[in-house]
Amino acid sequence: MFNSTFKIIYLIQVVIITIVRSYYTLGTKKDSTKVVLKTKSDTIFLLFEALGMIIPLIYVFSSLLDFADYYIPSWIGWIGAILFGIAILLLWKSHKDLGKNWSVSFSIKNGQKVIKNGIYKHIRHPLYAAHFIWAIAQILMLNNWIAGYSFLIVFLPHYLYRVRIEEKMMIDEFGEEYISYMRTTGRLLPKF
Repeated sequence: MFNSTFKIIYLIQVVIITIVRSYYTLGTKKDSTKVVLKTKSDTIFLLFEALGMIIPLIYVFSSLLDFADYYIPSWIGWIGAILFGIAILLLWKSHKDLGKNWSVSFSIKNGQKVIKNGIYKHIRHPLYAAHFIWAIAQILMLNNWIAGYSFLIVFLPHYLYRVRIEEKMMIDEFGEEYISYMRTTGRLLPKF
């Protein structure tokens, strides 16, 4: 429990990323949605994802998972802390550029347009990119086989499930405009 600088840094960064996400979640109107697709699979994935975020907190606040610790040099932990900072900035920028168009569920809002400015000029799914960077940072900061890898293990299948459905919804709604946008942008990384 708090026996590592990186546990403390990780906790601070989790608080910051939670504040950013909460600010934008509370700022979205739920009554202006045009299309909403709720699936049991997505709900189950979201529950597992929450678990993948809780396990590292159990590791930070207790010694229950210490049996799964392994050694990593501190410079790797610092790289993780920097990556987590990048994930926070990317998450914030993604939300800022999306504005009111963001939603937790699969949805398209009345008057929604394809966002092609800011970070979305280069990447179609920067929020997912931020989550991947967060997952990698967590591995580098928390030297524990369970807590370090928990978020990546639950996020990866959710991403693979969700991104396909989201892109199909966008194509169904925006047609050639979105298909053209897909040609000029990368899914998680900019196209070079």
